[in-house]
Amino acid sequence: MPHHPRVAVVTGATQGLGLALVDGLAQRLQPGDTVYLTGRNYDHITNAIESLGSTAAEVHGEVLDVSHPHAAARFAAELAHRHSGVDIVINNAVMRVGPDDDPAAIVDEYTQINNFGTTRCLRSFFPLLRPGGRFLVIASSLGTLNYLAPVLWDRFDDLATLDDVDDQVAAWVEAVKDGSARGGAWPGFVNIPSKVGQVAAVRTLAAQRRDADADAEVLLAAVCPGMMNTPTSSAWWDVSDAPTPAQAAGAVLDLVFDPVKPEHYGRLVRSGEVLPWKPTDVA
Repeated sequence: MPHHPRVAVVTGATQGLGLALVDGLAQRLQPGDTVYLTGRNYDHITNAIESLGSTAAEVHGEVLDVSHPHAAARFAAELAHRHSGVDIVINNAVMRVGPDDDPAAIVDEYTQINNFGTTRCLRSFFPLLRPGGRFLVIASSLGTLNYLAPVLWDRFDDLATLDDVDDQVAAWVEAVKDGSARGGAWPGFVNIPSKVGQVAAVRTLAAQRRDADADAEVLLAAVCPGMMNTPTSSAWWDVSDAPTPAQAAGAVLDLVFDPVKPEHYGRLVRSGEVLPWKPTDVA
């Protein structure tokens, strides 16, 4: 049977988990397949590609700044022209936050990458996904309503459109910037509402796409890779015994290459298990 070349895209792929995912994809895909290693800095992209050993699939570097309002759409148009579609998208682009960062000072840039970047990629790349495709958003176990006060649940639960998700994230951003979030029910750790917003985006698009994607054997899911031994994580916690990014990438890649499990669709998955969206859910 002839091999139909597959195309994969990984955002935020110049280091850490993103680079490990590119390496894993390129090792497990076949000759003739293409993996796009993307990031914001050309030199970092070049260095990342040079750090890879021999791979089965070809790895191509591409500058992609998901915080730019039109960058994902432009790259998606290029992919449609080059390949007519894509098979795997892993949305990994992220801005890290440190213990000493002032939330009000960083929240705009932070959400432009982590949240609005996610919804831009969902809007731009998902329509290109071919039958049997995978679209995974790297998130966190913090991205469930369990970590928000119940009074905030309605802001992210059962939203109708990705625009609604963006509106709720934008409202939270303004509350952080004007200081009202600090005196309200919002958690002080900006990572929590941001990750909840990412998972809400996946859930929202999945609610619209579920039947069509089931027929096409497409998987759309948020993924928690778990705690990793990285410099960013070590600023917050003792991660000396945590898996490396290469080790953590394994469970993510299993979702790419294993048959679709219907219970994973539109959900937050960690090590193959579904994490409940809120306490009343049954995983």
